Amino acid sequence: MRAAPHPTPAEANELRRCACLNLRQATRAVTQLYDDMLRPSGLRITQFSLLTVIRLTGGASIGTLADAAVMDRTTLTRNLKLLAEMKLIRIEEGDDARVRLVTLTPAGEARLAAAQPHWEDAQKHMTKSLGRPELDRLLQGLSAAIAAGQAR
Repeated sequence: MRAAPHPTPAEANELRRCACLNLRQATRAVTQLYDDMLRPSGLRITQFSLLTVIRLTGGASIGTLADAAVMDRTTLTRNLKLLAEMKLIRIEEGDDARVRLVTLTPAGEARLAAAQPHWEDAQKHMTKSLGRPELDRLLQGLSAAIAAGQAR
């Protein structure tokens, strides 16, 4: 089996400019930081984020949560199942039997509250590392990237 040829400088530069590659690398690095800082709470950042979205919506349908979290329904359902097994959320039929509503349980509220200081520490780390103006620009750019990715 032959080794793959080395990329040309132009190819390497193009790869460094790939929006998707760079976003995925940044996401993995930042996720690792937040996961490490949230570890004492027993939650991962994905779980913390979903619980927060559920709390902020006051409970919502899976479709509404998928839109709010910018997740496909299959991935969201898999993540919600784990949170339900942990007894942090409740998934119940809505008024329409085809709609399932997701709400936090008292245990979910408590776990989210216990995790909040760890999340705040991660936020402070990112703010200190990047500086407030750069963090604000980054968040604005990420919002634009989300909109661009959804505009097909």
